[in-house]
Amino acid sequence: MEKDNIILEAMPGRSIHVSGREFLYFSGTSYLGMSRNEAFRDLIKEGLSRYGANFGGSRLGNIRFAVFEEAEAWLAAFAGAPAALVVSSGSLAGHLLVERLRGKAAFHFAPGTHPALWGEGEYFEGPFEDWVEHVLFTAGKGQGPLAIFANAVDPLLVRKNAFGWLERLPANRPITVVVDDSHGFGICGAGGSGTWQELKAPEHVELAVISSLGKAMGIPGGLILGRRPLIDALWHSPFFGGASPPPPAFLFAMLAAKRLYQEAYRQLMANIRRFEHLTRRLDLLQSFGDYPAFYTPEAGLAPWLREKGCLISQFAYPTPEDEPVTRVVLSALHEEQDIDYLAGAVESYAAINYQK
Repeated sequence: MEKDNIILEAMPGRSIHVSGREFLYFSGTSYLGMSRNEAFRDLIKEGLSRYGANFGGSRLGNIRFAVFEEAEAWLAAFAGAPAALVVSSGSLAGHLLVERLRGKAAFHFAPGTHPALWGEGEYFEGPFEDWVEHVLFTAGKGQGPLAIFANAVDPLLVRKNAFGWLERLPANRPITVVVDDSHGFGICGAGGSGTWQELKAPEHVELAVISSLGKAMGIPGGLILGRRPLIDALWHSPFFGGASPPPPAFLFAMLAAKRLYQEAYRQLMANIRRFEHLTRRLDLLQSFGDYPAFYTPEAGLAPWLREKGCLISQFAYPTPEDEPVTRVVLSALHEEQDIDYLAGAVESYAAINYQK
């Protein structure tokens, strides 16, 4: 175990207690703060009282709960997608699509593609923009089916990948594009609706978007968005039928929490814009519009902020031998004074380390 690891016994909120000291917490993936939202937790309790702790059966069985289809209908409408399928995790969502396409198409993976989408195929090392030109060239010279996998957001270096190139894909071969929106669904797009509506793929391209529901949405589960024939095909997959679904109590809570999600989204956007305004003069943090994570190449910022009482995200990636990736992550739980204090601490670091 690494000596700098912090072992917790409770889920952090806007702050965290470590060795008797309270720190402001600017890490994690609970962007909308649902993990510590008291009203949301009450809805989960109500769901537990109705559905119990878990449902370990198959959704293909003769005993079914309407909450699954209700959740899928709402998620599809929220995302602006034709249809949706909920599964037990974002990783399973990825595996379902990989298994459906395995042996039926040549796989091509964008840089940073999540392991849930890995399979036998071509892995590209280099900038996302270079990969786009490479995959377009590859698609243009071949004839057989092609499957392309990519992330909507690079959550480590905090970059949003562009997908305007989808319209340049050739029409002379079957192509499936799978986009992982786990770090965008709930916070990117109009009202947090995610990336689906931004993906303008031609009609001949089969488009699928997957996401974890455990990040912004705050529940254990995964999501697949796509056209109805694809969703129906996945429904009949043995990998779907043989897997337990998400606990229905949490889907119940999600459906009942529409107002809470909207309020948290507005609060998160206010926190992001406040922090961006306060740090706008500093050439230290990298992000994109209205996104709650901020990357910095300055590894020294993390220990500096820790001394000031702020814990941010820092860990070696992709292996323990690599340089640490350092990020500040805001959530809807943070209050104005938290944002102001953090911005002031970042500004003091910049003033000391970038004095002319």
